[in-house]
Amino acid sequence: MQLINLTTNFLGKNFIFHKIIDSTQAEIFRLIKNNNIKNGTVVMADIQTNGIGTQGKKWYTDETNNIAFSLFIQLNCNIRKLNYITVKIAQIILDIFKTEYGITLEIKLPNDIMYKGKKLGGILTQTKTIKEQCKYIVVGIGINTEKDTFTEEIKNIATSIKKEFGVQINVIKFISKFCNEFEKEILRRKEN
Repeated sequence: MQLINLTTNFLGKNFIFHKIIDSTQAEIFRLIKNNNIKNGTVVMADIQTNGIGTQGKKWYTDETNNIAFSLFIQLNCNIRKLNYITVKIAQIILDIFKTEYGITLEIKLPNDIMYKGKKLGGILTQTKTIKEQCKYIVVGIGINTEKDTFTEEIKNIATSIKKEFGVQINVIKFISKFCNEFEKEILRRKEN
Protein backbone atom coordinates (compact mmCIF):
# COMPACT_ATOMS: atom_id res chain seq x y z
CA MET A 1 0.00 0.00 0.00
CA GLN A 2 1.27 3.46 -0.93
CA LEU A 3 0.01 7.03 -0.83
CA ILE A 4 -1.30 8.36 -4.15
CA ASN A 5 -0.89 11.60 -6.12
CA LEU A 6 1.80 12.90 -3.76
CA THR A 7 3.25 16.25 -4.77
CA THR A 8 5.55 16.42 -1.76
CA ASN A 9 9.34 16.56 -1.63
CA PHE A 10 9.57 14.30 1.43
CA LEU A 11 6.34 13.98 3.43
CA GLY A 12 4.72 10.58 2.89
CA LYS A 13 7.46 9.30 0.56
CA ASN A 14 8.34 6.76 3.24
CA PHE A 15 4.96 5.19 4.04
CA ILE A 16 4.51 2.34 6.52
CA PHE A 17 1.16 0.57 6.82
CA HIS A 18 0.18 -1.72 9.70
CA LYS A 19 -3.01 -3.75 9.65
CA ILE A 20 -2.91 -3.70 13.46
CA ILE A 21 -0.57 -1.91 15.87
CA ASP A 22 -0.65 -0.53 19.39
CA SER A 23 -0.29 3.10 18.30
CA THR A 24 1.05 4.88 15.22
CA GLN A 25 2.42 7.64 17.47
CA ALA A 26 4.26 5.12 19.67
CA GLU A 27 5.64 3.44 16.54
CA ILE A 28 7.12 6.73 15.28
CA PHE A 29 8.85 7.24 18.64
CA ARG A 30 10.20 3.68 18.55
CA LEU A 31 11.64 4.35 15.08
CA ILE A 32 13.21 7.60 16.36
CA LYS A 33 14.69 5.80 19.37
CA ASN A 34 16.20 3.12 17.11
CA ASN A 35 17.53 5.81 14.75
CA ASN A 36 15.59 4.09 11.98
CA ILE A 37 13.35 6.84 10.58
CA LYS A 38 13.45 8.98 7.46
CA ASN A 39 12.31 12.59 7.34
CA GLY A 40 8.67 12.68 6.27
CA THR A 41 7.82 9.13 7.38
CA VAL A 42 4.09 8.43 7.69
CA VAL A 43 2.87 5.45 9.74
CA MET A 44 -0.75 4.42 9.20
CA ALA A 45 -2.80 1.72 10.90
CA ASP A 46 -6.11 0.11 10.11
CA ILE A 47 -6.59 -0.82 13.77
CA GLN A 48 -4.86 0.61 16.85
CA THR A 49 -5.10 -1.39 20.07
CA ASN A 50 -3.77 1.41 22.27
CA GLY A 51 -4.16 4.66 20.31
CA ILE A 52 -3.01 7.80 22.11
CA GLY A 53 -5.16 10.89 22.47
CA THR A 54 -4.29 14.16 24.16
CA GLN A 55 -3.65 14.36 27.90
CA GLY A 56 -2.98 10.64 28.02
CA LYS A 57 -6.48 9.69 26.92
CA LYS A 58 -7.09 6.61 24.78
CA TRP A 59 -8.10 7.01 21.13
CA TYR A 60 -10.26 4.13 19.94
CA THR A 61 -9.49 2.79 16.44
CA ASP A 62 -11.01 -0.65 16.84
CA GLU A 63 -12.81 -0.80 13.49
CA THR A 64 -11.22 -0.70 10.04
CA ASN A 65 -11.25 2.14 7.48
CA ASN A 66 -10.94 4.96 9.98
CA ILE A 67 -8.17 7.54 9.63
CA ALA A 68 -5.29 6.77 12.01
CA PHE A 69 -1.79 7.93 11.14
CA SER A 70 1.26 9.70 12.51
CA LEU A 71 4.02 11.57 10.73
CA PHE A 72 7.58 12.66 11.48
CA ILE A 73 9.26 15.82 10.18
CA GLN A 74 12.80 16.96 10.99
CA LEU A 75 12.79 20.71 11.40
CA ASN A 76 15.76 22.37 13.13
CA CYS A 77 13.96 25.70 13.38
CA ASN A 78 12.98 28.11 16.12
CA ILE A 79 10.00 26.76 18.08
CA ARG A 80 8.14 30.05 17.50
CA LYS A 81 7.81 29.11 13.82
CA LEU A 82 5.40 26.37 14.96
CA ASN A 83 3.00 28.69 16.80
CA TYR A 84 -0.60 27.48 16.37
CA ILE A 85 0.56 24.56 14.19
CA THR A 86 -2.09 22.23 15.65
CA VAL A 87 -4.86 24.68 14.76
CA LYS A 88 -3.45 24.93 11.22
CA ILE A 89 -3.44 21.11 10.96
CA ALA A 90 -7.10 21.10 12.02
CA GLN A 91 -7.86 23.74 9.38
CA ILE A 92 -6.19 21.65 6.65
CA ILE A 93 -8.32 18.66 7.71
CA LEU A 94 -11.51 20.76 7.60
CA ASP A 95 -10.58 22.14 4.17
CA ILE A 96 -10.09 18.61 2.77
CA PHE A 97 -13.48 17.46 4.05
CA LYS A 98 -15.11 20.58 2.59
CA THR A 99 -13.46 20.55 -0.85
CA GLU A 100 -13.40 16.77 -1.42
CA TYR A 101 -16.68 15.71 0.21
CA GLY A 102 -18.77 18.86 0.78
CA ILE A 103 -18.71 18.19 4.53
CA THR A 104 -18.52 21.15 6.93
CA LEU A 105 -16.94 20.43 10.33
CA GLU A 106 -15.77 22.60 13.21
CA ILE A 107 -12.61 22.96 15.29
CA LYS A 108 -12.77 22.91 19.07
CA LEU A 109 -9.51 24.66 19.95
CA PRO A 110 -6.84 23.64 19.91
CA ASN A 111 -7.02 20.06 18.58
CA ASP A 112 -10.49 18.53 18.23
CA ILE A 113 -12.50 18.00 15.04
CA MET A 114 -16.20 18.34 15.84
CA TYR A 115 -19.66 18.12 14.34
CA LYS A 116 -22.66 19.52 16.23
CA GLY A 117 -20.88 19.27 19.56
CA LYS A 118 -19.69 15.69 19.05
CA LYS A 119 -16.06 14.71 18.55
CA LEU A 120 -15.11 13.20 15.20
CA GLY A 121 -11.36 13.39 15.43
CA GLY A 122 -8.31 14.70 17.19
CA ILE A 123 -4.74 15.83 16.64
CA LEU A 124 -1.78 15.06 18.87
CA THR A 125 1.28 17.24 18.21
CA GLN A 126 4.56 16.45 19.97
CA THR A 127 7.91 18.16 19.48
CA LYS A 128 11.51 17.61 20.50
CA THR A 129 13.10 20.93 21.43
CA ILE A 130 16.54 21.86 22.65
CA LYS A 131 16.42 25.39 24.08
CA GLU A 132 14.53 27.35 21.41
CA GLN A 133 15.31 24.93 18.56
CA CYS A 134 12.66 22.45 17.50
CA LYS A 135 14.47 19.35 16.24
CA TYR A 136 11.42 17.49 15.00
CA ILE A 137 7.66 17.30 15.14
CA VAL A 138 5.51 14.18 15.44
CA VAL A 139 1.84 14.58 14.56
CA GLY A 140 -0.83 11.96 15.19
CA ILE A 141 -4.24 12.27 13.57
CA GLY A 142 -7.29 10.14 14.28
CA ILE A 143 -10.65 10.66 12.59
CA ASN A 144 -13.73 8.49 12.93
CA THR A 145 -14.72 7.97 9.33
CA GLU A 146 -16.40 4.53 9.42
CA LYS A 147 -16.80 3.94 13.17
CA ASP A 148 -20.24 2.55 14.01
CA THR A 149 -20.07 1.55 17.65
CA PHE A 150 -18.98 3.70 20.55
CA THR A 151 -18.38 2.64 24.14
CA GLU A 152 -20.83 3.69 26.83
CA GLU A 153 -18.47 6.39 28.12
CA ILE A 154 -18.15 8.17 24.76
CA LYS A 155 -21.34 7.33 22.83
CA ASN A 156 -22.99 10.67 23.66
CA ILE A 157 -19.92 12.79 22.86
CA ALA A 158 -18.40 11.04 19.82
CA THR A 159 -19.55 10.39 16.27
CA SER A 160 -18.28 9.50 12.79
CA ILE A 161 -18.45 10.74 9.21
CA LYS A 162 -20.42 7.64 8.18
CA LYS A 163 -22.90 8.06 11.03
CA GLU A 164 -23.51 11.77 10.37
CA PHE A 165 -23.22 12.01 6.59
CA GLY A 166 -23.38 8.46 5.20
CA VAL A 167 -20.25 9.26 3.17
CA GLN A 168 -17.38 6.82 2.64
CA ILE A 169 -13.92 8.40 2.89
CA ASN A 170 -11.00 7.08 0.85
CA VAL A 171 -8.41 6.99 3.65
CA ILE A 172 -5.35 6.76 1.38
CA LYS A 173 -6.56 9.66 -0.76
CA PHE A 174 -7.27 11.71 2.36
CA ILE A 175 -3.83 11.12 3.93
CA SER A 176 -2.12 11.85 0.59
CA LYS A 177 -3.99 15.15 0.24
CA PHE A 178 -3.14 16.03 3.83
CA CYS A 179 0.58 15.38 3.22
CA ASN A 180 0.54 17.59 0.13
CA GLU A 181 -1.02 20.49 2.05
CA PHE A 182 0.86 20.08 5.32
CA GLU A 183 4.29 19.94 3.69
CA LYS A 184 3.54 23.29 1.99
CA GLU A 185 2.65 24.77 5.38
CA ILE A 186 5.84 23.47 7.02
CA LEU A 187 8.05 24.78 4.21
CA ARG A 188 6.31 28.17 4.37
CA ARG A 189 6.96 28.44 8.10
CA LYS A 190 10.60 27.40 7.81
CA GLU A 191 11.25 30.03 5.13
CA ASN A 192 9.66 32.93 7.02
